[in-house]
Amino acid sequence: MKTSVDLAQLVEVMGDAVIVADRAGKITLWNAAATRIFGFSEAEALGQSLTLITPERLQHRHNVGFDKSMETGTTRYGSALLKVPANHKDGRTISIAFTVAMLFDDAQQVTGVAAVIRDETERFLDERQLKQRLAALEPK
Repeated sequence: MKTSVDLAQLVEVMGDAVIVADRAGKITLWNAAATRIFGFSEAEALGQSLTLITPERLQHRHNVGFDKSMETGTTRYGSALLKVPANHKDGRTISIAFTVAMLFDDAQQVTGVAAVIRDETERFLDERQLKQRLAALEPK
């Protein structure tokens, strides 16, 4: 039995951020979880560049990779879980983990990318603290 799903509702109620950007890197979809994670409202994010949440030191690398993906229609990350720092509206750096997927039209031309993103800041800080404690216990 096939179940009908309201995709707009699904995206909106997800606990993870769902962000879609067009070929130019402009944000076209920003769900409620994206607002919770990054602090920017949907109105503030829509139409903005993905660099809104990309730390300045990583923007060049992001832009080069994004442009190459738009050109080739592929991403070198496939379904790999990426872990990177990101910007929060209040100026904090947060740690995120995400997957990215290429989007295509009916003619198989690239239309943009979609990302599903989780805030991993707390887990990242816990891991770093644990590593520091382990390092302190190792004989010198």
